[in-house]
Amino acid sequence: MTGSVGKVLRALLAPLIAVIVSVAVTSGVLIFAGASAGDFWSVIFQAPTGRNWVNIVNQTSMIFLAALAAAIGFRMNLFNIGIEGQYTLASYVAALVAGQAFFPGKLNVVVALLVAMAVGAFWAGIAGVLKVTRGVSEVIATIMLNAIAITVVGYLLSSHGEQYGQGRRTPPLPESSMFAGWQPFEAKDGTIWTLTLIALVAGIAISFLINRTRFGFDLRATGANEAAAVASGVNVKRMIVISMLLSGAIAGLIWMPALFSQAGSYGPTFQRTLGFTGIAVALLGRNRPLGIFFGAALFAWLAEQANKLQLQADISPSVVSITQGVVVL
Repeated sequence: MTGSVGKVLRALLAPLIAVIVSVAVTSGVLIFAGASAGDFWSVIFQAPTGRNWVNIVNQTSMIFLAALAAAIGFRMNLFNIGIEGQYTLASYVAALVAGQAFFPGKLNVVVALLVAMAVGAFWAGIAGVLKVTRGVSEVIATIMLNAIAITVVGYLLSSHGEQYGQGRRTPPLPESSMFAGWQPFEAKDGTIWTLTLIALVAGIAISFLINRTRFGFDLRATGANEAAAVASGVNVKRMIVISMLLSGAIAGLIWMPALFSQAGSYGPTFQRTLGFTGIAVALLGRNRPLGIFFGAALFAWLAEQANKLQLQADISPSVVSITQGVVVL
């Protein structure tokens, strides 16, 4: 029991130190720029409203999934920089399939989730196969695949999407495939998305896989010392491909909570840059699910509270990017 507590404390120590340093650096920047550091932090740390809490929880779930996808690769010494493209393409295809309503009710949701995982895994798997067959760096491959995925989705949406306001979208999901969500506060504060539970399930599953299975041991061993792993009989090339597939499958789930609880289609409401945020949070959480959870909650808190800065303290919300950047460094 004591050993478990010690591991938890060690996992949280680095993020805690990072936060303390980021507070000091951000305060220095604000003072240098002639702004009030006191006003900045009073807004950031003020008690969130019901709507703020709902947004923080919802954002935490998506950031957590993005960071979990990145962490799987990092534990293997693979830098999957392509999470942005993987979840963009997966979200579009899943929304397109769900919008066709090939299956009734919630079965339509299950099929769409499986499609999202399959598309994400396929797109990440391309980089894995290129690495083990042609020696192509996964960093270069995934960056290029990001650009391809985003361009392809943009083309398909503009060419075949439905006109919606100032943009285009996929066919809207049937009402039977949407989730009402949990309403812990007043109706005007919105709901916590039902499929935020995906993040919880994924975190538990990945933690078990990495820490309690032979595959997880091989993954950790390869990441720690590839030569030793090869000597012990680990098929490193196979591990690379599987790790990229698994990372991409988790990436495919990132936007699913929003799709089936609020958005209802892929279009102007799609939230970008979650993949890049996830990479930063994975580093902050030291690639451990527990640390990643606290990192995701911290980034979601900062982003949500920053929305009040301009109104309450006459400070640009972009200052929060300094805080986040220093935390990662």
